[in-house]
Amino acid sequence: MSLKRPLPLIHGIRERDEGRGRVIEEMDLEFSNGERRVFHRVLARGAQAVCVVPLIDDDTVMLVREYAAGVHRYELGLVAGLANPGESAVDAANREMMEEIGFGARKLKVLRALSLSPRFMQHEIQVVVAADLYEATLPGDEPEPLECVPMRWSELESHMLSEDFSDGRSLAALFIVRAWLAGGGSFDA
Repeated sequence: MSLKRPLPLIHGIRERDEGRGRVIEEMDLEFSNGERRVFHRVLARGAQAVCVVPLIDDDTVMLVREYAAGVHRYELGLVAGLANPGESAVDAANREMMEEIGFGARKLKVLRALSLSPRFMQHEIQVVVAADLYEATLPGDEPEPLECVPMRWSELESHMLSEDFSDGRSLAALFIVRAWLAGGGSFDA
């Protein structure tokens, strides 16, 4: 059972620019029990981000394998990227698919936003499901071609345990889309 608590009272906010686009916000907060603390969070700057689940057919999604500098290895995950200025999440998702896997989609739907680390970061990523794919390519910003890896839904549990599939946003998006499809997910409305 969830407790309904009032949000903490904000007594002040101070931003600290740490350079290279990273801004930390210091929030002076007072909680309903009278406790007062300073919380820090990384502010989201710039464009919204998208994480795309391209449906090849009812049973198969397209993953990509690409170099991940944070863990210094090749990682399996979903198509993802930032929206360009003025670009919607749906348009960004379609463009990213064309750049990364060589497909566009006639049907796209934003399912929800995911917080990457809600205790410390303001940043969210939009989960977009894409279907009715067609071949289309755009030049991307990757330094090498990405490996396209089709995955059947029945393989999700085994893939989630592999060492080269650690991207939490990709894993969460796949489980969200699988549940959406099982519930009769529709691109209408």
